[in-house]
Amino acid sequence: MTTDNFLSIKRNAEGLYREKGSKFLAYAFSVSDSDEVNANLEILKKKHFDASHHCYAYILFEGKQFRSYDDGEPRHTAGDPILNQIRSAQLYNILIVVVRYFGGTKLGKKGLINAYKSAAKDALLNAEIIKKTIEKSILIDFRYEGMHDIIHVIQQNNYKIIHQQYDSECSITCSVPVSKISKFQKKLQALRNVIKVELLPG
Repeated sequence: MTTDNFLSIKRNAEGLYREKGSKFLAYAFSVSDSDEVNANLEILKKKHFDASHHCYAYILFEGKQFRSYDDGEPRHTAGDPILNQIRSAQLYNILIVVVRYFGGTKLGKKGLINAYKSAAKDALLNAEIIKKTIEKSILIDFRYEGMHDIIHVIQQNNYKIIHQQYDSECSITCSVPVSKISKFQKKLQALRNVIKVELLPG
C-alpha cells in the first residue's frame, strides 16, 4: 500500500447474527468523512427506532480517525468488537452499525462480545473489498499553445480530466493521487505556456 491507497468496501453490505432470542442486524457503509458517518447513523436510528441498541465503529483513512460506541451496552462489549473486525480486515472509510433487538435473555459480557463481533464479521463477509485511492484536484491555467504538452503529461500518467476549458484563457482540472501531486506540479511548472498550477481545496 502506498500513502494514498487503502482497502475499503465497494458498496454497502448487511449481516445478521441471532443469539437466545436477540437479533443483531449489521450494516456496513462505505463513508468518506464524519458527515457521512452521522448521516448513515441518523438513517438507521429512524429505520430501527424501536431497537434496543445502535452500536457502531468506524475508521476513516484521512487523519486515521476512528471511533467505537457501545450505546448503553456494557463498556467494550459492542463498539470495540465491531472496531476490531474492521481492523482485522485492514479496512478504511467504513462504518459498521450493529442494531440489536433484545430477545429477553441477557447474554453476559462474553456473549455480547461474540454477538457484536459475529454480526460485524457477517456484514464484511457479504461485502466486496476493493482498493481505493485518495485523490486531489489540480487546476492548470495555461496559454493555448501549451495544450499539447500538458495533455501529454496528463495522459502519460493516466490522470483523470474532470473539467477543461479552451478559450482566450485555457484551463484543465484533473484528479491526481495525493502521493503524486508534488512531482506532477513540478513537471507542469517546467513546461512553457503554463501560467498557474493550483491544488484545489477539498
